[in-house]
Amino acid sequence: MVRTPISSAAGAAVWVASTLMLAVAGSQAAHAQQYPSKPIRIVVPFPPGGFSDVFARVIGSRMSESWGQQVVVDNRTGAGGNIGTEIVAKAPPDGYTLVNGTIGTHAVNATLFSKLPYDPVRDFTAVAFVVEAEGLLVVHPSLPVKTAKDIIALAKAQPGQLTYASAGAGTTGHLAGEVFKTMAKVDITHVPYKGNVPAMTDLMSGQTSMLFATLPTVLPQVQAGRLRGIAVLGAKRSAALPAIRTLAESGLRGFEVNNWTGLFAPAGTSSAIVSKLNTEVLRIMQLPEVQARLPKEGLRFVAMTPQQFGDFVKSEKDKWAPIVKATGAKAD
Repeated sequence: MVRTPISSAAGAAVWVASTLMLAVAGSQAAHAQQYPSKPIRIVVPFPPGGFSDVFARVIGSRMSESWGQQVVVDNRTGAGGNIGTEIVAKAPPDGYTLVNGTIGTHAVNATLFSKLPYDPVRDFTAVAFVVEAEGLLVVHPSLPVKTAKDIIALAKAQPGQLTYASAGAGTTGHLAGEVFKTMAKVDITHVPYKGNVPAMTDLMSGQTSMLFATLPTVLPQVQAGRLRGIAVLGAKRSAALPAIRTLAESGLRGFEVNNWTGLFAPAGTSSAIVSKLNTEVLRIMQLPEVQARLPKEGLRFVAMTPQQFGDFVKSEKDKWAPIVKATGAKAD
């Protein structure tokens, strides 16, 4: 075999490139060792009180204890989560500005909005999956139904008369209702509200018939008897309400709609810092006191590497695009 000699210029170029790569790697490692050296901000693009906000605070408080730096949770609401998410997309990629994004900000909104001010994949580095929120179909207690089959039968007997509330067009609750209508072949009327609070208020007063909700939002009302739980929206029954069947068990095979939240950094954040953040989130979410509260609140944690979480986000974006298009929902 004949070896082609490398010219001195080419050899020098290779040496320079290798040296630069080593220098960058060394710089990133050193930066990660020093990180964090100042306060960290976790932007939550929704109002306080939701499960994304609650667990941003759980993570933030324990990070502060572990790392000796303040972690501030900053609620920047509006435009379906786009305002707060855009802030982080445009922040310096240094690990000090993060966003606790959701299925809305990083999957659904890409199709729901004709002009999204950020790209949910290109403009972010996926850091860590935080929690999945189980869903639950609930009705006002006056509605004469106890199972999903009862609702389907009533809806077919009274086409267009049953209503389902949601926190707004394109929200997970709206899309779950549209999937339900398609799979069950029923005609129920969507009533969008500006947020979960007014939607819940009207449901509990009997102004609407039902709601496809995240379980943490409605669990206290179900336990108090103010709402009736009909069916779990996920693939498995909930540990919080083990007697309630899933919609899949009730005849809608393959039905699965769950909300989720996860931590993202701006694109370009060093892999060393992302790895450090991921390791810390996994440590926190697997603490015994955190694990103990999850099933009681209708939440699940899934340990993912940054790569696995990034792949998950892409798959969710692809999954929901045709569903959103089929509903015709737009939020502009």
